[in-house]
Amino acid sequence: MKHLAFLSAFLLLCSHGICHAGNIAPDCTYNGIPLHGKVKVVDNFEDIKVKVVEHFEDLKVKPVQHFANSCGQWQFVDNFEDFKVKFVDHFEDISIKYVDFFEGM
Repeated sequence: MKHLAFLSAFLLLCSHGICHAGNIAPDCTYNGIPLHGKVKVVDNFEDIKVKVVEHFEDLKVKPVQHFANSCGQWQFVDNFEDFKVKFVDHFEDISIKYVDFFEGM
């Protein structure tokens, strides 16, 4: 009976989008930050904490040299960034996997 109640509560929460995988919105943003564009890697004062994984990622990222205007296309820069990331091993905001093709969610 307890398992049935737990399963019912879990399905109810998932149907309202509360238990989705990761914190990325359907429009490819995290807390209002579009997840494409110019990215600066920092050690402090980051906008997003990112963990690089091989499986079960929230976002597939393709590093590009120019024109990072689609979801998952990141151009790494030293200045004039759109957002800042810090790479972490634990307690990440989002997880990413580097890809050559089919970037995005």
